[in-house]
Amino acid sequence: MGIAERKERQKTEMKAAMLDAAWQLVLESGWQSLSIRKIADAIEYSVPVVYEYFENKEAILLEFSKLGFKLLSNKLKQAKANYRDPSQQLEAIANAYWDFAFSHKEYYQVMFGLGMPTCEQAKTMPELTDFRKVIETTISDINADANVFIKVQSFWSMLHGLVSINLVAPENNRNGKGKDELNNLVLKDFISGFLKGLQN
Repeated sequence: MGIAERKERQKTEMKAAMLDAAWQLVLESGWQSLSIRKIADAIEYSVPVVYEYFENKEAILLEFSKLGFKLLSNKLKQAKANYRDPSQQLEAIANAYWDFAFSHKEYYQVMFGLGMPTCEQAKTMPELTDFRKVIETTISDINADANVFIKVQSFWSMLHGLVSINLVAPENNRNGKGKDELNNLVLKDFISGFLKGLQN
């Protein structure tokens, strides 16, 4: 291995170590407590060294947003691949999205909260485009005449809204039903209504 290759590998490893340290800090104390200084302390390097790899904290948040969208996209693709019928595929996508949000809360928070990419950033983020594409193609397969952009926005908005309500107020427990049971009923009701509107 040449000197250039070795330096590149070391750079990659250092960046990965910084992200690992940042992730551990987030798991322990949440996104709000994350800082460049704490990352530097965790890897036992000076603050300027971290700045050599990341311009600021927002750059680290964006990196985690990309990782989150990539993971979410893969989960949706896996769920879709289990079915041939587009309507069943869309239902599976909705369920996979829901499951992702609660099994990967930290990623979800940075993807749609603290680290939500700006419009300009989103245009250059293939991970976000790939995620949307999974939903777009499935909706097109159900109804080729639908306004896919509007339908994707509606689908995503409803799912994100349901998830957000539960992440912000997890104690929500109405009508005497268990939280999980109520959430499943609401999710099924949304998917059923969305599919009916899409198929008309």
